[in-house]
Amino acid sequence: MISLKSPREIEAMRKSGEIMSGMHHMLRGLIKPGLDTWEIETKCKAYIEDHGGVPLQIGYEGFKYAVTISINNEVAHGLPRKGLKLKNGDLLKVDTVIGLDGAISDSAWSYAVGEVSPEVQKLMDTAKKALYLGIDQAVVGNRVGDIGAAIQKYTEDEMGYGDVRQYIGHGVGPTMHEDPAIPHFGKAGHGLRLKEGMTITIEPMINMGGWEVTTDTTPEDGWTVRTADGSWSAQYEHTLAITKDGPKILTSQDPVEDAKYL
Repeated sequence: MISLKSPREIEAMRKSGEIMSGMHHMLRGLIKPGLDTWEIETKCKAYIEDHGGVPLQIGYEGFKYAVTISINNEVAHGLPRKGLKLKNGDLLKVDTVIGLDGAISDSAWSYAVGEVSPEVQKLMDTAKKALYLGIDQAVVGNRVGDIGAAIQKYTEDEMGYGDVRQYIGHGVGPTMHEDPAIPHFGKAGHGLRLKEGMTITIEPMINMGGWEVTTDTTPEDGWTVRTADGSWSAQYEHTLAITKDGPKILTSQDPVEDAKYL
C-alpha cells in the first residue's frame, strides 16, 4: 500500500531531514585518513540523539548500528568496525535512517578520504549526477520506469559503469521501507505512475565494474554487500516528496546545489 503524504506530513519529514543534513555536515569535518570507523558510528548516533532524533536502523531486522559504513568495494550495509581505520584514497559511504516524532528521513552519501584517484572521483561524480537525473524524473504523471531509465542510460550506456540491480529505492514513511519500489534501471514509460504526495528514496549504487553484487553470509557479519568483481562502488541517496510543483528534496545538504528542488 502506498501512503500519500499531506503537506504537514511532508514538512515533518523535512524536519527529520534537517537532522540528517546536519549529521552529514558534521561528517565532512570528521572524515580523514586514520579515522577509526567506530568513531563515525558513535559520533553519528550522538548527533542524531542530541538533536531529538532516533537512529531507526538500530534493531531493524537485527541490525545493531546507527549507520552503515561501506568502504571501497563494499556497496552498502557495511558494519562499523572498531580498529578499522580509514586510509588516504579510500571511498567511504555512510547511510542512515532518522526518525523524528514519527517522521522519517533516509540518506546515504559518498566521501573521499583524503585525496582519491581521478578514477574514483569520476565514479563519485557519476553516481551523484545519476541521483539528480533520477530526481529530475520524479514528477507527477511520470512513471517509476522513467526514473530508472534515466539513471541506467547515463551510468551504463554513457559512462560504462555497473548499475546495481539487487538494491533499489523505495517509498518511505510511515515505516523505513514502503511501496512503491524505485529501481535505478528500467524502461521509460513503464511502471507505476507517480502521484502527488508520494515520498520516496532514490539511491543509485554505481560500480566501476559489473552491476552484480554478493552479500556476506558469515555469522560475524551477514550484512555487508560487496561488488562481485571487487570493483569499487559509490552511492548517493536523498529522500524526496513528489509535489505538484516538482520533486522536493527533504534531505538536502546544500541549498545552492539543490535550489531547484527546495
